[in-house]
Amino acid sequence: MGDSNRVEELLKRPLYVYDLPRELLATLSAKTANQPVAEQSPEPTPKDSEIAAQEAAIATTTLCSLCRVTYHNVQEQRSHVRSDHHRYNIKAQLRGNAPLDENQFNKAIGELDESISGSESSESEGEADENADTTLTALLKRQAKLSEANEEATTTARESSAKNPLFWLSSSALPPNKSLGIYRAIFSNIEQEAPVHLVDSLRKKQLVPVKARTNNSQADQDPSASSPHIFMCMIGGGHFAAMLVSLAPEIHRKQGGVEERQARVIAHKTFHRYTTRRKQGGSQSASDASRGAAHSAGSSLRRYNEAALEKDIRELLADWRQMIDSAELLFVRATGNTNRRILFEKYEGQVLKQNDHRLRGFPFNTRRATQGELMRCFKELTRVKVSEIDEAALASAAAESKGKEESKPSTPRPQPREPRLSKEEEAAQLHTSQIQALIRRSKVPALMSYISNNSIPSSFTFQPTDSPQNSRCPTPLHLAANNNAPAVISALLTRANSDPTVVNNEGRTPFELSGDRPTRDAFRVARHELGELKWDWNAAKVPSAVSKADADSRAERERKEAAEEETIRRKADLERLKKEEAERAAQQASSKPGGRTLGTVEKTAAEKRDEETRGMTPEMRMRLERERRARAAEERFRRMQGQ
Repeated sequence: MGDSNRVEELLKRPLYVYDLPRELLATLSAKTANQPVAEQSPEPTPKDSEIAAQEAAIATTTLCSLCRVTYHNVQEQRSHVRSDHHRYNIKAQLRGNAPLDENQFNKAIGELDESISGSESSESEGEADENADTTLTALLKRQAKLSEANEEATTTARESSAKNPLFWLSSSALPPNKSLGIYRAIFSNIEQEAPVHLVDSLRKKQLVPVKARTNNSQADQDPSASSPHIFMCMIGGGHFAAMLVSLAPEIHRKQGGVEERQARVIAHKTFHRYTTRRKQGGSQSASDASRGAAHSAGSSLRRYNEAALEKDIRELLADWRQMIDSAELLFVRATGNTNRRILFEKYEGQVLKQNDHRLRGFPFNTRRATQGELMRCFKELTRVKVSEIDEAALASAAAESKGKEESKPSTPRPQPREPRLSKEEEAAQLHTSQIQALIRRSKVPALMSYISNNSIPSSFTFQPTDSPQNSRCPTPLHLAANNNAPAVISALLTRANSDPTVVNNEGRTPFELSGDRPTRDAFRVARHELGELKWDWNAAKVPSAVSKADADSRAERERKEAAEEETIRRKADLERLKKEEAERAAQQASSKPGGRTLGTVEKTAAEKRDEETRGMTPEMRMRLERERRARAAEERFRRMQGQ
């Protein structure tokens, strides 16, 4: 009972896939597609001493648990592993079929027309193995035909499982209606093909946390030596972001000696270039391919930026080649043919390849390519999902629905009506939607007016409480902190009397959801203005108080430092561009003897006029032609006077 309560306590905070608590990891079991819901409850987990004894006894066991066959020595064990019976059961297990014991297998083989072993006198060993594989396949197909009804249901469940991006696990320490989900993308292709051994693979992925790097040790540490790690990148709309992040969590000590696990980023880089056509969408290269090359200043700039972005990305991938080659997985999102060509087109020194078995896509929707978005995706990929669906009720409803379809009743059964909400519940949901909209848009005056005019109490919580959004952010103060809205936080604390000690379902206070320094400073300034006796600020996890003047002074100082760094960076970029332009001009000059490039043909006067008038309206062309004729007449008149 104590272990069960301990596991329930662990589920109140996010669980990291690569550092799961031992008490939870020891009680996990996989939910396979063909396993009935009633049988998904795992057997009681033995204690640590019993697990050690079982692991020590693996090497001396005399039973094949898959085929239920006992052997007396190592020779018999090896012979059984190479036998058709054992090979058949392995293939049947991978296909989701039930394994057969020795009697059932011999009976099934007897019903086939062809022999398992083939002709021993006329076939070589390789031919016999090929014949055996063909026969085993035929036996699997025959078994599928004999149990067509069950196989159809199993296949349907397996197909739906393949479409599901999550693997689902159960635990004996949790209620039957709770399941734990892990993205299948973090497993290798071989591990995904054998979901029965999913828990064993998960246990092998557990990593020991590392201590946070200090300023002194950070310089001595080689980032490429950090292992294991994954590579993540996104490209689209002229935005590129890439990151190498270690799978081993990093331990940071917060105030009060509390340890917190955070992701350890090995390297990160972002590029942003103007490559998309404003108000029209699409890249310049795509527009050129479909409608021909345009000759405007904007199109020329976009073409240059596309080439520069491609050059920057490929140089970055080349610099990171060693770390990318040693990465466990590669998560890539590339939208459009142009972006995929930048990453996967064959070129000298190519790093990313389309047929790499480690390559993965993001199994969920993503936003603009930024470092923050990559970190959000990393947390989403490596965080265990908790589901509280009553699977037994769902299975019963599915069976009842299937029975109704088979019987085909003449009159459909009326669907039960959803319970109507009371006036108080409707009002609470209305207030929830209005307050959340104002907080997301940081409309502080409108928010304060709405709270005052509708007499919203300071203890108001969002409804319904069981929705995922309201579970993480149950109060206005939680939502404002989660959205990094310091002005809203200051107003809620100082004017709406919001309680900063309220915790959400994860056991986190509003301050713990803050994502940047201005948001955290809003809590500290409110603590200074309201005083130490207003709330239990230590329970709210708010650090020491700070005055608004000190906070503004520090923010202004940091803003100036950031502006100076940006100025230095821009100056360095400008110098680099000037140097590249000078090198390019020198190279072009060296390849132009007599002012002309080798291999080029000088354009005629008509071609030059066509280039000048391309993209002009007929009126503009007529005006340009009149000016050209007037200049020519003036030149002839001047020559006549010179004679």
